[in-house]
Amino acid sequence: MEKITVIINGKAIIVNKGIIIKELIGEIEHANPVMGATVNNVVRDLNCKIFKDCTIEFIDLSSAMGITIYEKSLLFVLIKAAKRVLPDEELSIEHSLGGGIYCEFTNHKKLKKYELDKIYNNIVQIIEEDIPFNKFIYNKEEANKKLDSNKTQLFDFIEGNSVTLYELDGLYEYFHGHMLPSTAYLEKFDLRFYYPGFVLLYPRSSSPTQISEFTDQKKLFHVFSDYEKWCSLLEIKDIASLNKKIRDKSIFDLIKVAEAKHEMDINNIASEISTNPERAKLILLAGPSSAGKTTTSKRLRTHLMVHGLMPVTIELDNYFLDREKTPKNDLGEYDFESIDALDMELFNENLLQLMEYREVEIPKFNFLTGKREKGVTLKINNRNPIIIEGIHGLNEKLTKYIPKENKYKIYINALTQLNIDSYNRIPTTDIRLIRRLIRDNRMRGHNSEGTLNMWNSVRAGEEKNIFPYSEEADYIFNSALFYELAVLKKYALPLLKDVNDNSAQYPQAQRIIRFLDLFLSIDDENTILGNSILREFIGGSIYG
Repeated sequence: MEKITVIINGKAIIVNKGIIIKELIGEIEHANPVMGATVNNVVRDLNCKIFKDCTIEFIDLSSAMGITIYEKSLLFVLIKAAKRVLPDEELSIEHSLGGGIYCEFTNHKKLKKYELDKIYNNIVQIIEEDIPFNKFIYNKEEANKKLDSNKTQLFDFIEGNSVTLYELDGLYEYFHGHMLPSTAYLEKFDLRFYYPGFVLLYPRSSSPTQISEFTDQKKLFHVFSDYEKWCSLLEIKDIASLNKKIRDKSIFDLIKVAEAKHEMDINNIASEISTNPERAKLILLAGPSSAGKTTTSKRLRTHLMVHGLMPVTIELDNYFLDREKTPKNDLGEYDFESIDALDMELFNENLLQLMEYREVEIPKFNFLTGKREKGVTLKINNRNPIIIEGIHGLNEKLTKYIPKENKYKIYINALTQLNIDSYNRIPTTDIRLIRRLIRDNRMRGHNSEGTLNMWNSVRAGEEKNIFPYSEEADYIFNSALFYELAVLKKYALPLLKDVNDNSAQYPQAQRIIRFLDLFLSIDDENTILGNSILREFIGGSIYG
């Protein structure tokens, strides 16, 4: 048999031409279960056959891409099990929640606990049977015959005439991404009843050998739920329905509606604060990277002024400890994202003095010297609420000496409810990453590879410093705009296509490109207002 040379982790191996990737897993040791591989830096299923000399890098559960492959495979098993137990009901994969993915049945079906137990047992059975996930490439006409009509509307917007479907025990479905070879790879999962649906739990890249623990997020759940209902009223539930609005030009009226909703939500916050003077003393805003905190903060300031208040803003960065006192992370590097990098004693002392209407000197941090310097003096009155924007705003430790009744906490995040379809969700992190790619390039001159390189570190900081405190918020502001990816597409694609095919970030860039290709573009931006959160990223904001 003809031989080829495969390089795995720098080790050259002579193998039979046509070998399947999964047969090569045992050639090297792995700390975590293998989910897929890159072949010459292109992501492939483990069932892929190799016919040429190549370089292979395995993708395991310690990576975001490995978790995604595991997630999609587990979701397919879940869908199959749900159809066995409730054949007349349709499952919908909704959004992330509490460390897992929230799912529910459509048409107002309220799941019962015993039904969920049956679904769980069916999943266990399917995994034990080690059923293969089979991959097929069909033309669109053939694919349409394999799926329900409501699942094929997206195909109208996929370029070319071929569509990839996966099959599991006679069930064919479209999944945007890759699958495992068989169900036996899915060793860990759990289902948690969460009325009216449930949460699917599985390992995360931070703990690839353990099922993630569930954290109840009632406030976040209600925001997602309300946004879904609102989008349904506008008849926008997935990419296909959005694309139809773009194609028939009705999207421009809906852009106005989306922006008006943001305006209404921000005004509601301002109204609530202004009617409670004690709560108006200190306003804390926090959220992950590229959530739109800057624009939201400035729009809130405007609305508070409408209510007769004159807010002042204090920048947390000016309260950094001198460089030599800054704590270090496990790598021995200064950890500027740690809350302990801030002089919280001085910060709280200054806040208390200001709230007593005394004159205070606010320090100025010099990032070149790494030391605090003399800053400006500030004195406020009862019409001057203090706005603090920063990643630690929701952490009670930051303002530990300020009574809770004098604080109003706002959590900001892009909590999209728009999905690819009912089985393929859009992670909120993808929206923020695309926003950041564009802003980093426009405002800081960074190429997309640099932004992609630092994203895992950014996400780790969010998981540690922001997300655990989201339920502490008095108000959760959803900065997502259902139309935004159709606008961001034309800005992001050129940046992503510049990532070299030998870059470690090439697979990630290609994944986002394929995702954005599903959207029709909105090229006319005249309807997007100057105070829109989107302007913070694409430019043209009235706030500079």
